[in-house]
Amino acid sequence: MPSPQLLIIWHSRTGTAEALAAAAAEGAGDAGLLKPARDVEPQDLLDASGYLFACPENLATMSGQMKEMFDRCYYPVLGKIEGRPYGSIIAAGSDGEGAQRQLDRIATGWRLKRVADPFIVVTEAQSQAEIEAQKEVEKSDLIDAKVLGEALAQGLELGIF
Repeated sequence: MPSPQLLIIWHSRTGTAEALAAAAAEGAGDAGLLKPARDVEPQDLLDASGYLFACPENLATMSGQMKEMFDRCYYPVLGKIEGRPYGSIIAAGSDGEGAQRQLDRIATGWRLKRVADPFIVVTEAQSQAEIEAQKEVEKSDLIDAKVLGEALAQGLELGIF
């Protein structure tokens, strides 16, 4: 039987969510599968044992590409992934709460089980130039993302979730 798989789905515009997702995948090791939201298909969700969603908050909601992944995959997996664990990483200029709420509402519709507190990284980018600039992610945030990926993968492996 294959190891439980943590599917790490990400979208990023300026590098923060991508770097955090990559750190989480490093922490998850062989149990992690890092995949851009644009490439995720319903079968990927069906094949995974748990999920980590990583995206930026744009205009107080999750990024369009992440939302499009949910739109494309929602009904094909509805009723087939209930009870599976998930976590989230939001990269935000201010608070990330809007994107987090939107993501949690979708996860609730799928009947997923949140197993880790939301991880929101606030960049404090507020001007157009700051928002559009590629970001350098704090080492402490990368370490926290790596620990999150490792914890989720171990929880799957041990059958805790």
